[in-house]
Amino acid sequence: MALPSFLLRPAAAALAVFVAAAPAMAQQNPPARPAAPAQKPAAPAAPAAPQAAPQQGQQAAGPTLVQVKPEPSQTDWLKVCGEDPGNKKRICYTTRDFVSDQGQPVLAVAVYDIQGDPNRIVRFLMPLGLLLQPGMRFSVDAGQGQAGKFAVCFPNGCFAEGAVGQAVIDQMRKGNALRVSVQNQFTREVTFEVPLTGFGKAFDGAPIDPKVLEEQQRQMQEQMQKQAEDLRKKLEGGTAAAPGAPAAPAAPAKP
Repeated sequence: MALPSFLLRPAAAALAVFVAAAPAMAQQNPPARPAAPAQKPAAPAAPAAPQAAPQQGQQAAGPTLVQVKPEPSQTDWLKVCGEDPGNKKRICYTTRDFVSDQGQPVLAVAVYDIQGDPNRIVRFLMPLGLLLQPGMRFSVDAGQGQAGKFAVCFPNGCFAEGAVGQAVIDQMRKGNALRVSVQNQFTREVTFEVPLTGFGKAFDGAPIDPKVLEEQQRQMQEQMQKQAEDLRKKLEGGTAAAPGAPAAPAAPAKP
């Protein structure tokens, strides 16, 4: 399934990218990759960069707090499970995408739970334009910070991850926000405040049926195609009403 943007294709796109990027992000003992849904979405577009450069002569401000909210078309955290065909281990990941107050894509979060592994992996899709060497830190509310490292960057964003124990998962179940701190290219600290509402219910609950996920993807694709067609007709109608105006080009076909 091919979709044009991180914003328009939230959960399923993030899931596909998190899974597809797993081999490139692997460390010495990488987690196995879960079985992909039957229909594989395209990788999302790049999230927006968190900060602009300070103007010349302007003193750099302190740490910046960016409060994000769930992507509007995504009703809740989404849990998907699969079996690694190599070692037959069950792997689940619980994920959600987040946007700014203006509706711009900011980041995505996925928590991997691998059968038999006492640690979980918290994986992030972060915006481009961040300093990679300092790494990143994340914590639940005002709790103890957990270190994470950037692993690989693609045109759609950079991946970072950190291993956590059961205690951090318990905090995420009960907490209000996951605070993710990074440095932008101007060495200014930026902290994203990610709401955790609904995480515990999804993490502990049953995974979504792959057939249901596929149907949701199909319906969203049809909805986006209809919106594109409606926009095209609206543009053509407005152009026709203006004497002497050139005809509006047709909307490009969806990939």
